[in-house]
Amino acid sequence: RLRVAREMYAMRFPGEDCEHLTMQQLRGREGARVRRLYREHAADHGVEWKSRQYRPDDFNASDDLNMALSAATACLYGVVHAVVVAMGCSPALGFVHTGHDRSFVFDMADLYKMEIAVPVAFKVVATGSEDIPADVRRGMRDAMHTAGLLKRSALDLHRLLGSDGEEDTDFSVEVVELWDPRGRLAAGQNYAEDAPPW
Repeated sequence: RLRVAREMYAMRFPGEDCEHLTMQQLRGREGARVRRLYREHAADHGVEWKSRQYRPDDFNASDDLNMALSAATACLYGVVHAVVVAMGCSPALGFVHTGHDRSFVFDMADLYKMEIAVPVAFKVVATGSEDIPADVRRGMRDAMHTAGLLKRSALDLHRLLGSDGEEDTDFSVEVVELWDPRGRLAAGQNYAEDAPPW
């Protein structure tokens, strides 16, 4: 678990040696990185940044920027969740996050949040959008497509869980079989003749 968590943090700090840092040190470094990036985006877009505040039970209670951040993050979580499930992993399998049925989704999404979701949120708010959720969804659609998020997150997930994560990694399965008390059976075959009559 610690190896994967360290690797996830290392992916956010390219060129830095994270191998010997404790989880507390990695979380501290990530917190400083996030605060710095929020300040930079605020300055770049001329948007006032106070802090990340939201109520999960009341989307409309947030200010415009926090609303945009929540909408962008929700879009990111949706796509990453689809990749995690499509790759046959449990969304609840957590390495950094724990105790939630989407812990692994949160872990994976954090790899891309500051690169994709946060810039979209700041950009939409800077435009003076009158429909923040809709404009964020469209912005996220375009940003995720441009970033090649589906393929990239599949490769990153594969790398984190044991393969090399190279682009030419073969995800195909040569043999798929079915379990049966008599032994393994070939998949993709109709066994209707074996069924008892109704």
